[in-house]
Amino acid sequence: MSTTLSHLEALAQTVLYNLENQHDWTELRTHRIPGLSRPLISGLPPRRLYVHPDEQIEIIMAEKNREERIPQPPEFEWVLPTHLAEKWSIKAFAEVFDAVEPIPPSDNPQESSDLEDEDAQWKQWRGSKRGKRILLSTVQDDSTVTYYLMHDGIVKPRQN
Repeated sequence: MSTTLSHLEALAQTVLYNLENQHDWTELRTHRIPGLSRPLISGLPPRRLYVHPDEQIEIIMAEKNREERIPQPPEFEWVLPTHLAEKWSIKAFAEVFDAVEPIPPSDNPQESSDLEDEDAQWKQWRGSKRGKRILLSTVQDDSTVTYYLMHDGIVKPRQN
């Protein structure tokens, strides 16, 4: 094996560095997933990236009933490093979604089991119950990284 990084591995390292040093992500890991030709990244953002619109409504109602705020801890996320010049198809994105689980593997098994224990209505969109999503990271030639949240399938739009 060569000591130099392949193009895709270098791309993943650029994104990993950006997440860690510019966006304060923790517990970052690079994954080689069977069936995929490129590495994926998983990690924990400093705050939650996505709240399902129906969950948002349930949380508001639950907070009103409880008269206290419901915590919104961050969740582990998949990150797909890409380059702006790459050509992607729906089939290629579908292959990535088919290869991953909803939640990336974590070194902290307690993290995901905390959500499974309680049966509050608003928790049905968290943990292993959540839909698959990937944070698409697009690196430009000047090393600028842009992020887009992608879901597997059709997802109800968020309410602002």
